Amino acid sequence: MEWKESKKMLKRTFTFDDFAEAFAFMTEVAFHAEKQNHHPNWSNVWNTVEIELTTHDEGNIVTEKDHNLASIISKIYGKYVD
Repeated sequence: MEWKESKKMLKRTFTFDDFAEAFAFMTEVAFHAEKQNHHPNWSNVWNTVEIELTTHDEGNIVTEKDHNLASIISKIYGKYVD
């Protein structure tokens, strides 16, 4: 599943082999998000991470900041999938 834009946000679900792998992914994403000062809304249940991106400063709409972070997140996820 790729990123979907709906309700003024980008959203994607990521699935991993186990909780540790999902958490490692989230940790790496967190470092990139912090560098960009652009933080995702996300949740994690066992091997699944759901991420929503929106730019709060711009009135909760999708901006270039969201697309840039989504691209980085997708590249990170690529390390975990065959």
